[in-house]
Amino acid sequence: MSFKIEQGLFSLDFTDYHAILGVPVDADAKDIRKRYLTIARRLHPDSCTTDNDVDRQRAANFLSKLVNPAYEKLSQEKNYVEYAVLLRLKGQQALRQQDTIALTSDAARRLASASDLETSYRAAIREVAEHQYQQLEQSLVYIGQISELNLVYLMRKESRGESIGLPQLDESINSSSAASRSSTVPSPLPKPPSAPPTRDSLISAYLRRAQEFETKQDFPRAIQELREALRMDATNSACHSRLGLIYLKTQQTTMAKIHFNKALELNPQDAVALEGKRKLEPSNSQKATKPDGKGAKPAFGKSDPKAKTPPRGALEAGEKPNSTGKGGLFRLFGNKKK
Repeated sequence: MSFKIEQGLFSLDFTDYHAILGVPVDADAKDIRKRYLTIARRLHPDSCTTDNDVDRQRAANFLSKLVNPAYEKLSQEKNYVEYAVLLRLKGQQALRQQDTIALTSDAARRLASASDLETSYRAAIREVAEHQYQQLEQSLVYIGQISELNLVYLMRKESRGESIGLPQLDESINSSSAASRSSTVPSPLPKPPSAPPTRDSLISAYLRRAQEFETKQDFPRAIQELREALRMDATNSACHSRLGLIYLKTQQTTMAKIHFNKALELNPQDAVALEGKRKLEPSNSQKATKPDGKGAKPAFGKSDPKAKTPPRGALEAGEKPNSTGKGGLFRLFGNKKK
């Protein structure tokens, strides 16, 4: 079962995990877990209340292919940090391309001009999320609407020069430090927030996870990780060569060749791509050595010098004369003894 969503952040070739769970893009871990458990209880086969077999199957697919992967991405700190960086980059991209973005829902249009962005955004998310997984045939529509709200929110935040997901210093720090100035022991300075990961570190993380999935022979997830990496940097030869290698392992030689060639175009010394191309060559050379694709049969018009030529007009024992008048071609290739 495939899920096609084209609104909001999904239109920017990005999987909006916040929209799948129906939470704001700056939701904390507690809210994400609470929302996930609510959805899981509704969709899980053991607690799903619908009697419709189609809806039960749809609920199971939503849970296993959308909701669980979304929670896995947002609940693990390392994954979430990387995802938050990508989310901000998509917000910047959307702001640059705002003239080409069309909003399809009334809620997103209202949010685009709302005076109180924060309150309006959260109220709109709650309203749509309430119905998100009640009528399962409409769930993808609701996910798209929430993603549009997320897109508008990110664009407006970026237009103000603000960002999401960055820790804010607690105001109590200033008051406590002011109160303790007369103390003989100075208060320790708060640790500065850690710098966001660079694009190279994100690419390395994708490559590492892809290799882990490849080791487990979970090739679809390995391919997904590498595709995500290439969305960030389409000129990374290591991603192309690794993707080509996985395609080669899964017998998708055409795709393997495409990515090996791209890797070598970007880096002619890419060892993985060179080795992959070498592995592809034997199958081509074997095809070239076969005379006509029909084994070792002699070419038409040439005779085997070791074969004995029977007298003209002679018939083998038990063979009937050819009454159809089709000549010797069918005898030569059709009745040849092996």
